[in-house]
Amino acid sequence: MTLRAPRRRCAVDPAEVEIDAVRAQGAGGQNVNKVSTAVHLRFDIRASSLPADVKARLLARRDSRISADGVLVIKAQTARSQGANRAEALARLQALVDEAAVLPRVRVPTRATRASKERRLQTKTLHGRLKATRGKVGGEG
Repeated sequence: MTLRAPRRRCAVDPAEVEIDAVRAQGAGGQNVNKVSTAVHLRFDIRASSLPADVKARLLARRDSRISADGVLVIKAQTARSQGANRAEALARLQALVDEAAVLPRVRVPTRATRASKERRLQTKTLHGRLKATRGKVGGEG
């Protein structure tokens, strides 16, 4: 009995991705002020050619990079070259899609064993006895 479907590869169509070059933040001297090396990648999940279940799992993620209208925005600015940042952004997008392509594992409900129930009740009894010994010292006061 298999609980998880085999992993399938959902390739992102490069035509569905919009990439804009922007200026990077942080240190870098004059180069930061002159050259647009950072990359903003925009991917409209709803309008993409991904399978419907993968789209649904992507949209269900609680991710601040996904807007209310279903557009995923990834910013890559770690590398000094625009090409490397573009490749990193595309790789991060593909990793997100691959993660959403995996079906979640089906939970099989199980019952607690008799021994585990007895252990739980025994620890409750011991804890209750311990707490019963905690009291005021001396009956009058």
